[in-house]
Amino acid sequence: MEVKFYHNVPDRLYAACSITAKAVRQGRRIVVFTQDSALAHQYDRLLWTASPLSFVPHVSASSPLAACTPVVITQTLNNLPYDDLLINLAEELPAGYDSFKLLVEIVGQDENGRLAARNRWRFYKENSHSVQAYDLAKMQP
Repeated sequence: MEVKFYHNVPDRLYAACSITAKAVRQGRRIVVFTQDSALAHQYDRLLWTASPLSFVPHVSASSPLAACTPVVITQTLNNLPYDDLLINLAEELPAGYDSFKLLVEIVGQDENGRLAARNRWRFYKENSHSVQAYDLAKMQP
């Protein structure tokens, strides 16, 4: 399994929306995981408003349209319509993460988030996953 860490992100949700939109344009099927229903709602709303000239089709995993929508937002990794790309917005590793081809971790600039991400990084490396890091602070114009 391939794991990509995007770190030094000033706004995790905005970065998640940008990564999601790019992945949809590439034809990927995305599952976005968060344990926090308020965060899921914020992410949902941001997908509607982040880019005024584009729309990223998305639904909750419980929606009857989940199987035909490229982005599914969920709080559990059970009974999902696809296993292509998982974006983890939780501070912990979700059970069932390893059923996906690609996992994206988005790490903010707060110390608690960085510490949790370091632990996940170490876990992925110890379990022989291919891990890559992208410093978004260096990629900014």
